Amino acid sequence: MKQTTGAQALWAALSAEGVDTCFANPGTTELDLVRGLEALPQLRCVVGLQENVCTGAADGYGRMRGRPAATLLHLGPGFANGIANLHNARRARTPIVNVIGDQMSWHLPYDAPLTSDIESLARPVSGWVHRITGTGDVAPAAAASVRQSLAAGGQGATLIFPADYQAEPVPEPAAAAPATPADAQPDAEAVAYDPADAIARLRSARRIVFLLGGGGELSGLGVRSQRAVSRLVAVLGARAYAETFPSRSERGQGLPAFDRLPYFPEPARAVLDPSDLVVLAGAMPPVTYFGYAGHPSALVEPARLLAIAQPGHPVAERLEQLADALGAPPYAAPRHALPEVPEGALTPAAIAAVLAHGLPEQAIVSVEGGTCGYPFYAASAAAPAHTTLTNTGGAIGQGLPVALGAAIACPDRRVVALVSDGSTQYTIQTLWTMAHEQLDIVVLVAANHQYAILRNELRRGGAALGARAEAMTALDSPRIDWVGLAEAYGVPATRAATAQELAGQLRQAFLQRGPALIEMAL
Repeated sequence: MKQTTGAQALWAALSAEGVDTCFANPGTTELDLVRGLEALPQLRCVVGLQENVCTGAADGYGRMRGRPAATLLHLGPGFANGIANLHNARRARTPIVNVIGDQMSWHLPYDAPLTSDIESLARPVSGWVHRITGTGDVAPAAAASVRQSLAAGGQGATLIFPADYQAEPVPEPAAAAPATPADAQPDAEAVAYDPADAIARLRSARRIVFLLGGGGELSGLGVRSQRAVSRLVAVLGARAYAETFPSRSERGQGLPAFDRLPYFPEPARAVLDPSDLVVLAGAMPPVTYFGYAGHPSALVEPARLLAIAQPGHPVAERLEQLADALGAPPYAAPRHALPEVPEGALTPAAIAAVLAHGLPEQAIVSVEGGTCGYPFYAASAAAPAHTTLTNTGGAIGQGLPVALGAAIACPDRRVVALVSDGSTQYTIQTLWTMAHEQLDIVVLVAANHQYAILRNELRRGGAALGARAEAMTALDSPRIDWVGLAEAYGVPATRAATAQELAGQLRQAFLQRGPALIEMAL
């Protein structure tokens, strides 16, 4: 009778815990893990040409499904290539299981060229890290990794799997006790929430701002929470904002048009400073994105904060109960007016309006880049109901991979990647996987041939943009041919220079199956 290998046992255990997708960029120390997939055709394996594509895709998948996908990565250097998007996933509280191959356990003392301290690399972006110590540890560790990925509101769980244990046979019967490393994190609601105290503080405050955190269906930016907060705003005369970069936000007709808290400290403080009370509905206490002279890092001192739920934990029911207790009126769904259909040369506002008019019902929009991201979020309140995913951690190169993962997670929904030309180059290899998997993703690239966000920072306070700074933030010598680049990866592409051209090309892209890219010439 053929024995089960450690690799086969790992995939079987992950599959038994509900993991059905693996985003993979394997190497030599993962060959038996690749072989082990042969026995599990129900576990979908999606190949990425760079590790940051895999980790970003797992982030997009987890945001939409609320349960983890796996990644398969090669040793410490391969894992390190994927850390940027694991950083974003950590900030988004996305459940992910990372499987990292390692040298043969008996080969580690020889410090071969690709040997590294994988644990030290993994801990900053993982809530749970475990090194498999033998074949009897494989199945329990795999099961524990899935449970741990769902702990603490969602987090990365990382398994390090030496190559010899992948190939060796698993003893029968497999060990039953789950792995419990010392650094495991419990799944606990850390916020001490007292509904009576919350009601009293809400009644006594004169100027209230609600700050809504993104996440799953029961997060502050889920449908139920937004409706409950709209009721609270009405009864309390309050205002409400989404956090600046929500991991997931439901958006569109039938929901309130809550704006995002501004990015720069001056407009953010204009919102927050006058408030007696800032209510955190699954959001972190607001801080400045960077340290700015003359501005406190913490935008709201603790005495003015009221936390309803910790980020990553359900908050909808608590908000509904508060609305009922305060006698808030029933929710009245608003009707938002779409912006006028634009004509002429493309601008960020014109792009936002065209997309708001053309977006299919229940689409998913992965947004990266400020050029079109902010205008679209404003216009999207009037679009058909959809889901928006933004860059929670600020590590660029997220837009395309998150769109990829969302399309895998939700094959019945159209996906749009609304991205900027500078950041998209970080994970441009994603286009190949989109073509390889024939995913229904429309990529919209705002091609202004510059790092616009850096230029905005350089110009803060009326400062001049020097010649050296302008050269260091320019992407126009040579200009990237996005149409040619996309077609080289197998993605059909067009170029639009006017609003009318963009509207026509967008309609055509939504009518066809598979991926498409439109370069939006700004």
